[in-house]
Amino acid sequence: MPLNYHHLRYFWAVAHDGNLTRTAERLNLSQSALSVQIKQLEERLGHALFERRGRQLHLTEAGRIALDHADSIFATGQELVATLQEAGRGRSALRVGALATLSRNFQIGFLRPILSRADVEVILRSGSTAELLEGLTTLNLDIVLMNREPPGDGLAPFVVHRVAEQAIGLVGTPDRLDPSRPLADLLSAQPVILQTRDSTVRAAFDALANRLGIRLNIAAEVDDMAMMRLLAREDVGLALVPPIVVKDELASGRLVEAQEHPRITETFYAVTLDRRFPNPLVKELLEGAD
Repeated sequence: MPLNYHHLRYFWAVAHDGNLTRTAERLNLSQSALSVQIKQLEERLGHALFERRGRQLHLTEAGRIALDHADSIFATGQELVATLQEAGRGRSALRVGALATLSRNFQIGFLRPILSRADVEVILRSGSTAELLEGLTTLNLDIVLMNREPPGDGLAPFVVHRVAEQAIGLVGTPDRLDPSRPLADLLSAQPVILQTRDSTVRAAFDALANRLGIRLNIAAEVDDMAMMRLLAREDVGLALVPPIVVKDELASGRLVEAQEHPRITETFYAVTLDRRFPNPLVKELLEGAD
């Protein structure tokens, strides 16, 4: 029995709207009629495409796969028209989530292999750890970039890939930081701008300060690398950041880096869900990061 593409189009509309009532109103159908169309598609495919959580409709994994195919099918129809009009080609989508506080330079470096590809569209969303992991479990994201391992609750089959490490340095304005001065002297004499206490980098730095017997003068605790960069430029204190975050300022001489490093590294992770039908672009990125 061939697939009924009217049913597929109704499913496609509901999946993108995320609301059965709103879609029915937009298509000038009754909600019950629209539900019947989707039910018939589910029976044809042999899988439930939506699951209801409270008043919200969420795609199942089969629903996400069906939506990806529906996107391709209806995009192909648009491509047919565009081709005859000498317009552009279709594109594959990769849905990427990243912690809102994550280094933009790391994100660009990780995604660079596909950013310039004409056949790929990157959809990049930022958020909290909870929001991003929820995006993975609901199949709204294909991969999540983080600088900490996700909590292991055993409920979701997350796969954690360690993809990069970068050294942490101490930077400041030339008036505040003498690069040749020992690290212990700098930390004892100057206020510091640090990551918040829930970060692994901060935990390692606090342990270092404890070993050196230093009582820190903390000017600011920040969970955003861009803000740490701005505070360092404003001469608020010495910032504990990966040098890549302030590479332009270091190149111009606006900021300088201590020659003695804290010997702390920041680790970056790519988190995926153990899926039967993963996005093939994810595999390409992970292989490129090895």
